[in-house]
Amino acid sequence: MTAWQAFILGLVEGLTEYLPVSSTGHLIVVQRLLGIEASEEANGFVIAIQAGAIVAVLGLYRQRAASVLRGLVGKDAAGLKMAQALGLAFLPAAVLGLLLNDLIESWLFGLEPVVFAWTVGAIVMLVLNRRIHSGTLDLSTMTPKMALLIGLAQCVAMWPGVSRSLATILGAVFVGLSLPAAVEFSFLLGVITLGAATAYTAVGSGEAMWTAYGPVPLLVGFVAAWISAVIAVKGMVAWLQRRGLTIFAVWRLIAAATLTVLILKG
Repeated sequence: MTAWQAFILGLVEGLTEYLPVSSTGHLIVVQRLLGIEASEEANGFVIAIQAGAIVAVLGLYRQRAASVLRGLVGKDAAGLKMAQALGLAFLPAAVLGLLLNDLIESWLFGLEPVVFAWTVGAIVMLVLNRRIHSGTLDLSTMTPKMALLIGLAQCVAMWPGVSRSLATILGAVFVGLSLPAAVEFSFLLGVITLGAATAYTAVGSGEAMWTAYGPVPLLVGFVAAWISAVIAVKGMVAWLQRRGLTIFAVWRLIAAATLTVLILKG
């Protein structure tokens, strides 16, 4: 992998990780367009550079992240409550991820499953678009039941193309959170989920990635993902507040149609 390919993949990762369009789906497609075939090291690379997106959210939501850390050491009651909620929300994906990881990579890391998920996700977004402003609760009202339901919603995003942020934001709105609270919780949950996935990949595929690509592509991909994720998160929050999900649904439909044509053309 060249540094230029790594930069493009990092850019795509950062721009799409927190947008409701599915970073995994886009990365699978971009890898193929760049001539990078599916392999353990290729799949591991796109997961490893998620670390850049994690750093972006930690920086943008540093006050909440600091509160959670203080809560874990017994110095912030609100932070402890948030840490417990995030832990509960993370649990379903952690269990199912360990049980189904090999099956998902074998059956769903392909172009056709991504097309299907992009299309279905777009339809869901268009149907539910008017409801994203229906919630009124803030994060201080989070209960264990609400957190667990959001975590179950996140499990749907194990299918590449669904979008983790879409599943968790809609799940959070469904349990009553306001849109700003839903977005923030989704992003914070993403830090834990992506962090666990990155660590798991580093342990399982780190040696293969290092041997195949070396340090430069990993560093380039990380930095590109970090900077582009900061831009994407700021832009997404502002856009959702004003205009909703429609543009992301349209993007998914265009992407699905384009990919279908490319598949048919071989």
